[in-house]
Amino acid sequence: MKLPSRLLPLLLSAAVTTVFAQTSYPVKPIRWIIPFPAGGGADNLCRILVPKLVEALGQQIVFDNRGGAAGNIGAESGAKSPPDGYTMVFAYAGTHSINRNVYKTMPFQESDFAPVIWMSSVPQVVVVHPSLPARNVKELIAIARARPGQINYGSGGNGSAPHLAGELFKMLTGVNMVHVPYKGGGSRAFAIIAGEVTLTFADPGIIMPHVKAAKLRALAVTSIKRSAGIPDLPTVAESGVPGYDVTSWNGVLVPAGTPTAIITRLNTEFNKALSSTEIREQLIASGYDPDGGRPERLGDLIRTETAKWAKVVKAANMTID
Repeated sequence: MKLPSRLLPLLLSAAVTTVFAQTSYPVKPIRWIIPFPAGGGADNLCRILVPKLVEALGQQIVFDNRGGAAGNIGAESGAKSPPDGYTMVFAYAGTHSINRNVYKTMPFQESDFAPVIWMSSVPQVVVVHPSLPARNVKELIAIARARPGQINYGSGGNGSAPHLAGELFKMLTGVNMVHVPYKGGGSRAFAIIAGEVTLTFADPGIIMPHVKAAKLRALAVTSIKRSAGIPDLPTVAESGVPGYDVTSWNGVLVPAGTPTAIITRLNTEFNKALSSTEIREQLIASGYDPDGGRPERLGDLIRTETAKWAKVVKAANMTID
């Protein structure tokens, strides 16, 4: 079959682009958009992975922290970036599964992105300020019931994973707690240490160092199974709240239209980093459960999680303009 002559230049261009991407990419630093302020759990996770990635790719990876709107501002910036392989976006459950159910309008569509890899799963840790005399979840529930509306909990912003974790906790226990949103994990950690809030649900990577320093008290993890990195902490479900299960996740996206060869290269290098014994030990010690695999796994996860959180958001009647 003879191809029309007008298609030959297009096919030739695509072939050249693919070969170039496979042999020469990357030729300059890669920007990694993190849709949260510096100092949070996302920063911690990425900093663990970056040295291996830089070594493998031969180029620097520059963080671009863009917090606000529960991650929507940073994600929107990524969606509007050129699909040339030099912009990666840190994705997590909030920005790519929860927000679509919470916000009335979204500044981006999931079709604006292409998945690269599912990096890890992570439970939230339920922590309290030492001034609260709760030593476990049952005691926390008892205190909250005795003080309706007096216990406040901080989150990483309206519609964030910690916000949903708090609302689900309220739904299943019947307690009345006040939500206080912050702009990210770092500022929220400082807020609870300072006593601005009594309770929070936070990534282990950002909160556990403060627990180990005895500045905060950890009560439980939010996942259905105990965390490999902090196995001594019970789950909320086994602590008297049956059915409670909140597990966040994080991954990497690139703008839609990024050449397949570049996505494959990034996926390969991320998988190598995640399979490294050194990296896995660091991630587990920080409370993360390393994952990996083909890009399609992240795409499937996003669709499944979006449907899951739609039910919780509807039951809690949560909307953000």
